[in-house]
Amino acid sequence: MNRKIFTGLALSLAATTLPAGAKPLPAICHGEYALCASSSTIPIPGKTITVKGVVFPAGVAVCPVLTGAAVADLSLMGGSCGKPDGKANRVWSLFGTPGTYPQPPDWVPAAPVDRAFTTTSKPGGGFSNMWSFPCVVRPVKVNNVKLADCYGPMNESPWTGQAVPLGSTIGTAAPLGALNPVGGNFP
Repeated sequence: MNRKIFTGLALSLAATTLPAGAKPLPAICHGEYALCASSSTIPIPGKTITVKGVVFPAGVAVCPVLTGAAVADLSLMGGSCGKPDGKANRVWSLFGTPGTYPQPPDWVPAAPVDRAFTTTSKPGGGFSNMWSFPCVVRPVKVNNVKLADCYGPMNESPWTGQAVPLGSTIGTAAPLGALNPVGGNFP
């Protein structure tokens, strides 16, 4: 699916499928952001993230830091595109649509390849939602690419803020074989 069409569809669905009071507040932010669309996620044992009152297991994804316009959910970002916690080494994980961007494991720029997969209970068979969650920029670049560790919920729907059941179809740009890819369910 064309990434620009997906972005428009995502914003449209997000604005209409959440319960009253829990709707995303979509906005376009400008500046540095992490793009996790092609990243995998490592669960953080014993750690959780609460999203709009619902507790989820936490995960961390390593994502490239880009500069430009990106789609954000200000309802998760304190209503502002400003840096998380106001700290210089922080960025938000947002959704952008560059034609190419650095991708793991070697962080060489490549065009994203969107795909769908079905979640399973086997290790690595889930996903994470990193959209509009905080990231800590790493102090050392890899292959001249600025990277950030982004922290978000595992198996949480970016559209409803609820748990996504096993056997759900997830969209991602992470390659085949990526464990717990960053993505979102199809409502």
